[in-house]
Amino acid sequence: MALDPTGLDLPSKPGVYLFRRTDERVTYVGKATDLRSRVRSYFAPNPDRRMVPRLIEDSDRVDFIVTKSPSDALILERQLIREHKPRYNSMLKDDKSYPFIALTDHEHPRIIYTRHPPEGSLRWGPFADPGAAKRVIQLLRRHFGIRDCPELLPQGCLAMHIGLCQGPCIDSTGYDERVSAAISVLDGDAGVLIESLQREMDVQSHALKYEAAGNIRDLIGSVQRTVSQRVVHSRFYQDCDAIGFASRGDNGMVVVLNAKDGVVQGQLEYPLIHRGDIADSVACVLAEHYSSAKPPRTVLVPAPIGESME
Repeated sequence: MALDPTGLDLPSKPGVYLFRRTDERVTYVGKATDLRSRVRSYFAPNPDRRMVPRLIEDSDRVDFIVTKSPSDALILERQLIREHKPRYNSMLKDDKSYPFIALTDHEHPRIIYTRHPPEGSLRWGPFADPGAAKRVIQLLRRHFGIRDCPELLPQGCLAMHIGLCQGPCIDSTGYDERVSAAISVLDGDAGVLIESLQREMDVQSHALKYEAAGNIRDLIGSVQRTVSQRVVHSRFYQDCDAIGFASRGDNGMVVVLNAKDGVVQGQLEYPLIHRGDIADSVACVLAEHYSSAKPPRTVLVPAPIGESME
């Protein structure tokens, strides 16, 4: 049963509104400077807002909580989204959804694919293409012999015997140099490695081994996609997040591009239902994003966000 707007009676005050079903499940949580105006806007005819009719059809009533200020509404909205995880709120994707490549701080570092890099490790990411990150790890293991085993075994491991690890557990000679070379690749200096792969691809192609050549081509693409996040340099923004926003109808996307030491480290994407105000959408995402991460020295935003982030 679709929600009937005729029975709605909301105050013209700041607060949070919750679309609910008869089983009490929350389908959407939003904040507003003017609750009455905001909720009424969901029932106004607008063919571009394709997601809203589905939300209305899937909801049976609207509850609301009045707050002292829009800033309080923003905080409460974030808490309620975390608590209820509504179907139509897509903003809870954070860096936990994206993987990192990490080198541990062991005497003989281990390379790992992880969503929670260990303390003290070198890390690259987060990466929006997990498959590419995994393929790059396999390439670095094969090319440089970097270990991925949880602990060193005195007799060596299977990876060592099949050539995927140099075997620092048996002989660590030259291992530090190999790790340094892998770090250079992950830092963006992948030219030599890519040239080596291209030569290998040409050999396979000339031998009419097109499937093998295609696999190497795909691997080159994985390397380029993975390291490209770190090759954009800026001497002006050494520690910075750049925020981008785009929308089509009621579908919006906020992108957070992170740079440290003037090098792009990673990109996070937050899809959301766009409620017509760029500042509101960006402020809501940033409040969620920085609730678990310390903001950098500089944050570049596409629109003034004013008191909503106070």
